[in-house]
Amino acid sequence: MAIAHIAMPIAAWQLFDYWVPDGLEIRRGDIVRARLGGRKQVGVVAGIEPTSDFADRLQPIDALTDSARVTDEIMALAEFVRDYYQAPPGLAYALVAPPATTRLRRQRRDAKADTFAANGDVALAQAPNRAQAAALETLAAAEGAFGVTMLHGVTGSGKTDVYLATAARAIARGGQALILVPEINLTPQFERRVKAGLPDARAVTLHSRLAAGVRRANWNAAASGEAQIVLATRLGIFAPLPNLALIVVDEEHDDSFKQQDGVRYHARDLAVWRARKRNVPIILGSATPSLETWRHARSGRYRSATLPERADARARLPEIRFVPARSADAHDGVSGALWDAIALRLSRNQQSLVFVNRRGFAPSLKCVSCEWESECPRCAARLVVHRQPDRLRCHHCGEAKPLPRACPECGNVDLLPLGFGTQRLEQAIRTTFPAARVVRVDRDTTRTKDAFAAVRKKVEDQAVDILVGTQMLAKGHDFPRLTLVGVLGADNALYSADFRATERLAALLTQVAGRAGRADLAGEVIVQTDFPGHAVYRALAAQDYARFADELVSERAAAQLPPAARIALLVAEAHVRADVDRFLDVAFEQATALCDGESGVEVFPPVPAAMPRRRGYERGHVLAQGAHGRALQAFLPRWREAIAARAGTRVRWALDVDPTTF
Repeated sequence: MAIAHIAMPIAAWQLFDYWVPDGLEIRRGDIVRARLGGRKQVGVVAGIEPTSDFADRLQPIDALTDSARVTDEIMALAEFVRDYYQAPPGLAYALVAPPATTRLRRQRRDAKADTFAANGDVALAQAPNRAQAAALETLAAAEGAFGVTMLHGVTGSGKTDVYLATAARAIARGGQALILVPEINLTPQFERRVKAGLPDARAVTLHSRLAAGVRRANWNAAASGEAQIVLATRLGIFAPLPNLALIVVDEEHDDSFKQQDGVRYHARDLAVWRARKRNVPIILGSATPSLETWRHARSGRYRSATLPERADARARLPEIRFVPARSADAHDGVSGALWDAIALRLSRNQQSLVFVNRRGFAPSLKCVSCEWESECPRCAARLVVHRQPDRLRCHHCGEAKPLPRACPECGNVDLLPLGFGTQRLEQAIRTTFPAARVVRVDRDTTRTKDAFAAVRKKVEDQAVDILVGTQMLAKGHDFPRLTLVGVLGADNALYSADFRATERLAALLTQVAGRAGRADLAGEVIVQTDFPGHAVYRALAAQDYARFADELVSERAAAQLPPAARIALLVAEAHVRADVDRFLDVAFEQATALCDGESGVEVFPPVPAAMPRRRGYERGHVLAQGAHGRALQAFLPRWREAIAARAGTRVRWALDVDPTTF
């Protein structure tokens, strides 16, 4: 009698033994149904053994589903995720299971893949310039074997053309190309670029907003090798591609590649691991490479190629201007210089983007009499003022309340909205320029399917004069008539306690500034700031991300922070703060004992999380730091086992390896 070890997402940490009925052929990677707790569940077969310690109590597997089995390569990827990220096996294997396996019998079997035509002969928008040609030579030298190439190109430098030319060569050799993008909203534009550049290749998309049947059909097209190009968000790293010959990670610096809950993997790092295992090249592209990638390229571990100029010979990088955030001629939070610049673009029939990375009307509501402020009862955060309808909303837990007519503390009716969000900025611009066509782009206005695509079309059709938006507009979008970018509230990031704050701000400002002047019209960027001499702004003004990144890498090395060191967070939350504190105190003691006499790992005492209360849970963490990855990886499994042996049920906890947030 054969015994199957089955991973089920519903029981995250355990593998369960089931006996295989006679006549049923089961292999590692098969998707099966079996009973757990009296209910039928879907699981992944993690292994087959001849015996079990629980042989007299085992239940049989009910059925082998008609879902394709998970390949050995993808099973190995799941096991790497399990081991490196200290993830529950059930959740790690669930990542690699074919989509919609739990609803398999109710799926339409005739669902067609959502494909777009894409040929082995690439049709670049124009002949490659000297830098693009040099980059293509570097990438051609890396074909046929594993190697990581950092493609550092300024905004508008034609990185996508380089990706597609390299993908064309991979397809011509009979291979498949996996292209990862950080956000769903970037896929439609990328689809059009693929269709134009590779007009005959079969391509599919994979992301969470696809209908279940379409997503499954696209997954099958990738798994069968029929799809030559797979364009995906981070979940695409788990797609089986039998003929994989190239991986591209576009905007590789973006935090969206890091999963922030459940299994906290980083898709960029998994892409490098997968490329190594398949012995294929990988391109990490960005105008603002992550410091991890930058450091590897500087050390020679990664190849590098640079695109220092815009691909369109008519285009130049925009002029950068800094103006005071609180100038005498400002009104409604916008400086006089920015108002004048917007008016000038309107007179020229050109487009403007006004960027503020806060949605809603105002970040807070305050009583001018007793200084009461609107606070979320479930989070350590203020409730944000929203209009139409008038509400106070928490952007962390979704708590919503009617906008009060008077202060709940003293009854004063003079309540003041503090600060500016996208709604308030939109209102101010409409009031100042009543004839202008203004469109706001944030999470509130793009909730429905195809809403963002509709905005893009309006911009392309020149039916928009002024865009007001958040970081959704900061990267990847190409609007030829957009010549002005105004940035509000950038200084807020400089007050963050997160050591990555300046790196993120530099990336964000570089990306949003890059939307201006991408064709024959000159671009201008106006940044409102009280600190124009800050290193971030100096780098932006000089268009010199390389120097800025070198300086940051040196600072991190001196402080023994990533990328010079590796870190992991034990994160914990409970309804009662005392429960969190006790749990973390014990975990810290366990870690200290495990590290006693062991070099290379240091553990720091418990501290509250950056947001100490969220969704009604009190939160805290313990940080473990390793001088190198091997020492930390040797320590973490032993620490996790010690924690699990004493953990109760009142505290939810997880290990976050290589965290990007605190």
